[in-house]
Amino acid sequence: KRCMDELEVDPKRFPPRSLKAQISGAKNRLRDAETLREEQGSFFEETVADVFALYEKRMHTANAMDFDDLLVRAVNLFELFADLRERYARNFRHVLVDEYQDTNRVQYRLLQLLTGATDPPEGRSGGTEGNLFVVGDESQSVYGFRAADIRNILDFERDFPEASTVKLEQNYRSTSTILDAANGLISHNRERLDKNLWTDAERGDPVTIAELDDEHEEARWVAGEIDRLVAEEGVSRDEVAVFYRTNAQSRVLEDTLVRFVVPYQVIGGTKFYERAEIRDAIAYLSVLANPSDSISLSRILNSPRRGIGSTSEGRLLAFANTNGVPPLDAVLGVEGIPAMGAAAVKSIGRFGELIASLAERAERRGPVAELLEATLSESGYIEALEAERTVEAEGRIENLQELIGMAGEFDINRELEGEGELSPLEEFLEQISLVNEQDALVDDSSKVTLMTLHNAKGLEYEAVFVIGCEDGVFPHSRSIDEGNLEEERRLCYVGLTRARKRLTLTYARRRILFGSQGAGIPSRFLGEIPQHLVERHSTGLPPTGWGLTDTMVASKGFAPTPEPTQALELMVGDDIVHASFGEGVVTGVEPGNVVIVRFQGARRDRKLMADYAPIQKAS
Repeated sequence: KRCMDELEVDPKRFPPRSLKAQISGAKNRLRDAETLREEQGSFFEETVADVFALYEKRMHTANAMDFDDLLVRAVNLFELFADLRERYARNFRHVLVDEYQDTNRVQYRLLQLLTGATDPPEGRSGGTEGNLFVVGDESQSVYGFRAADIRNILDFERDFPEASTVKLEQNYRSTSTILDAANGLISHNRERLDKNLWTDAERGDPVTIAELDDEHEEARWVAGEIDRLVAEEGVSRDEVAVFYRTNAQSRVLEDTLVRFVVPYQVIGGTKFYERAEIRDAIAYLSVLANPSDSISLSRILNSPRRGIGSTSEGRLLAFANTNGVPPLDAVLGVEGIPAMGAAAVKSIGRFGELIASLAERAERRGPVAELLEATLSESGYIEALEAERTVEAEGRIENLQELIGMAGEFDINRELEGEGELSPLEEFLEQISLVNEQDALVDDSSKVTLMTLHNAKGLEYEAVFVIGCEDGVFPHSRSIDEGNLEEERRLCYVGLTRARKRLTLTYARRRILFGSQGAGIPSRFLGEIPQHLVERHSTGLPPTGWGLTDTMVASKGFAPTPEPTQALELMVGDDIVHASFGEGVVTGVEPGNVVIVRFQGARRDRKLMADYAPIQKAS
């Protein structure tokens, strides 16, 4: 930050976190500031190079190093001083590296120097003392976004020609069917080493590929399959995992599992409504609905950063408490707060104008999705995340877009059901509160595991579900655009090989994700699994994708197209479960199979079209 101040770099346009990530990535690739400047062309990248150069200069003056320098400087020393390198090479008689496929360039070079390799042409291949042992699987190299270099393992035999290679192809985890499916999938990658996993275990069940109507039906189907596995096949919930490509996909699934009282845990991340960016967005809406909500106001006052420090915030809240006025009134009258600095008055005043403008919009009782989108845009929240230029920030934006999509679904449902006593915003916040309350009530030691595919690496489960298998979702559209399809395929391979006995892949004909709806095109990865290993399930229309005719559909093992499902017949007094609103009781039935339902915790009855609403009779 000091270097940016010295160079007069705007931290709002170029967030320090973003520049730090770029500098770290350059060091992991053994690039210095000048090399980075020559390689890059955009103004942002030139700015990174300028900050990088000054940062290195200031670090040298302070006789300090950052975490990345611990490796970079060691490599520099070994390259400059042969006697020092030889001394340390003698100290490490044998070197073992696990997960070799995840090493980066600087780690590779350090290994090369430590194991006594001679200077290689173009910085790569060379001799070795015969004391290096590495273990890895190039088919599980999925951390390219963290600067891992798959060439390290692909070129290992070339770089260390005296090394012997032992292929560990026998698998002790998965059934033969699952392994054959994984082998068939990964064979489509060009950058790979020749190997074929096999097992002495049983053939096992076919891989299930399920086509569902949308993300809600997908979530309900997965929840139903989990219940079936637990109730009928005796599988513990601890042995069931659901994988997805991006964190944003978990929202619909989490809502459904909560409604169906299926205990779950999110590994390697937080539950959707507990994520910082989601809590920030909800806090903004809470302040618009309730100006007296001091907790929510405190959360958003400096989010995104507006230059409002903790001291100014403390004076603001103390003034509100002392004078018995709502915190938002104190914000709007910030000029009258004693001892408040001029800069703070200006920043808080702008924040007050923003909230006043959004509150006026909220009073019009318009669509919540439009209000939320305007809030995130006008507050600068999305812009601040975009400026970070990191994978993590992109994930947070996707989560917020998913929340906007959820609000859009709420608006559609409310339009069908008609106006109620509460404003749309209050009802939306109440719905989120009900989901959180129900989630808190679920307490079971045996829980289904949810996680992204990246976090699944190294784990195993009896039954695995991989959801969202559509092109653009998985493989991710960003990876397709950037030419990283092979890494996406490796990620799919990782997901498949986590399953011991049961493997299910699902996709939807249409999906609302990141706030927009699109037609679902089955993932190309589904077509790369040998079809004789697959059993297909479909609801409604014939399964889509790969241009199959009716004859081919039958020959490929697709489930026959079912007849339209019979409308759910409900009577007054029936207990039902709704995918979003939870448990309720039918209080009335109207012509057209319209039912009136009173949900637990709701302040009014709701009208639902039983033919289309995501409801089922409570068991």
